[in-house]
Amino acid sequence: MSARRDQWNPTSLPAQTGRAFLVTGSNAGLGYFASEQLARAGAHVIMSGRNPNRLAAARAAIGRRVPDASVETLLLDTSNLGSVRAAAASVGGRARLDGVLLNAGIVHPPRTREVTGDGNELVLATNVLGHFALAGALLPVLARAELPARMVWLGSISTAMWSYDPVDPQLEQDYSPWRAYVQSKVIAQALGFEADRRLRAHGLAVRSLVAHPGYSVSGRTPGIRGVNEPTRGARFVDNLQAAVTQSKERGAWAPVRALIDPDAEGGTFWGPKGGLRGMPRTARPAALTADPARGERLWAFCEEATAVQWPSDRGSSERRRWRRRSGR
Repeated sequence: MSARRDQWNPTSLPAQTGRAFLVTGSNAGLGYFASEQLARAGAHVIMSGRNPNRLAAARAAIGRRVPDASVETLLLDTSNLGSVRAAAASVGGRARLDGVLLNAGIVHPPRTREVTGDGNELVLATNVLGHFALAGALLPVLARAELPARMVWLGSISTAMWSYDPVDPQLEQDYSPWRAYVQSKVIAQALGFEADRRLRAHGLAVRSLVAHPGYSVSGRTPGIRGVNEPTRGARFVDNLQAAVTQSKERGAWAPVRALIDPDAEGGTFWGPKGGLRGMPRTARPAALTADPARGERLWAFCEEATAVQWPSDRGSSERRRWRRRSGR
């Protein structure tokens, strides 16, 4: 790691004036604090979420804490592909977008398997498929950024703790809340690395990175009206784990660094220095998620599950179909 990277200060970020970022799931948790940190650095932030009241409360909170913040809100439910298409159409018409943090997700899955209106398992749809469709739809506007734009996928330390190879991504045979969560993070990380390989192969000036927040908990996070209001019991329990946990405010440090550090390279993995907590730095991803063959397989699955193909892949698909028809 270079000397410059060692000097990164997450509480005093490089100026982001004139740049614009979209953060999914920004009404609470990591998404809120990432939005606040970007706004404090001078960026224009598009805060998105599925609940208009909670989104308005989060925007108001940033207004109180960062008086000169430039923020707007966008309704977006990543579990609903129709909502994803509408949000992407709204953002895609802009002159530029410098990055997107693909953060929204279900951390505490339902006890029994649920299916969305699109026919996909709920956790997979929310944590993965909506982001796959959104990132692909935003690719044209991201490619218009002056500097190489970034898409950052939210991973998890759980991917290194349990080797769940998602051979049944929809969990039709063996659903459990924990498996649903871990598999969704395995797929999200694999897609993040596969996306960068594909973007580079097509010569596009957009980079894809993956970041994880370590072990970040609400009970160690500053109380903010309408955003983070843990009970006294939650604070007590979370503070018992102070040696291995950190606040969600600090958990946002690694995703934000992956999004804006000019030295952060595409295809890299970021997280707290200590794994569970600490300063943001590059890390080694679970081998399960970095395997190109698995990434390609999961990419094909997501294309089928969403009926979405990224613009950068369409030409390649047409050439493959032409070769099959012509026997070449």
